[in-house]
Amino acid sequence: MSVDSTAATDTGVLRILSCNILAGASVRRYSEYFTRSWGAVLPGKYKLGNLDHLASSIAHFDIVGLQEADAGSIRSGFLNQTRYLAEAAGLPFWSHQPNRKVSSVSHTANGLISRTEPDEVLDYPLPGRLHGRGVLLARYGHGHDALTVAVAHLSLGSQSRMRQLEFIGDLLKGCTNAVLMGDLNCPANSPELRALFAHTTLAPPTHPAPTFPSWHPNRAIDHILVTPSIEVQRMWTLPQAFSDHLPLAAEICVPMAASAPIRHAA
Repeated sequence: MSVDSTAATDTGVLRILSCNILAGASVRRYSEYFTRSWGAVLPGKYKLGNLDHLASSIAHFDIVGLQEADAGSIRSGFLNQTRYLAEAAGLPFWSHQPNRKVSSVSHTANGLISRTEPDEVLDYPLPGRLHGRGVLLARYGHGHDALTVAVAHLSLGSQSRMRQLEFIGDLLKGCTNAVLMGDLNCPANSPELRALFAHTTLAPPTHPAPTFPSWHPNRAIDHILVTPSIEVQRMWTLPQAFSDHLPLAAEICVPMAASAPIRHAA
């Protein structure tokens, strides 16, 4: 979608990316969930290779949201993957939200990487039948003009997702410039996302991009959702299959007051 020249003078363009990275593992067909199940609990050099390739793509973005990053456990070789990706990409700020820890075997987290430090970072556990899901919230700027970015990984069950999206909707109420991104595990026309759109100013994507499974994407379950003050210029998936999801990218036009803290740091 194009932006007219008058509008462009009042806005700044940001590039954002959402990735479910499967703790650095890669899956190229359904059978590998079983034949390569060792990847869920053991480290491997190929995981670092995947992270390095992803970092080369991350370097071109202003804000990156990660899901299923490992916070440091056996399966990642005790590597904090959010920090590793930020440093490898040359982006100076990172934060993470460790959620589900299974002994020392795995420690799943949401992550945020960006060109500049947010003015505020908050993390919240999400409601659901099983514990271990969360939303990471970052604010750039202050007051009415602040840009609020939420990174989430929702449950597989629809009832839990309904409760989780209701919780996130409450967090984003009153946020004029807001972005919700992540693996939401449901299409844009699902009852739970329709309820979110009905009770917040977040809008459904115009052309949802299939992201799953990465080797034959036919389900649009990863999303970048924005409020009306933000215009999506384009949205696309990265062709590289770093995990079982394709990374979802967008260029967004944000009011200048909201985007200035990030643009000035670039």
